[in-house]
Amino acid sequence: MAAEAADPRRAGDLPQLAENLLCRLQENFQALTEKLTLRMEEMGERINDLEKRVADLMTEAGIEENTDEDLRSS
Repeated sequence: MAAEAADPRRAGDLPQLAENLLCRLQENFQALTEKLTLRMEEMGERINDLEKRVADLMTEAGIEENTDEDLRSS
């Protein structure tokens, strides 16, 4: 392994190998970021839907929904 590092041709390849590795890492990071963003948007939509359903159930049950303003004045 030390002989390979001492080989000038191999040492000359290191910057290109490092650049290729960094490019692949950047691509993987970008793909992961996009996937996480999509999942977070989906989760936000589900939470909004759940909040609406809970509010609808509370209305059907005749329970008044407390607003943030009502909670602060208590």
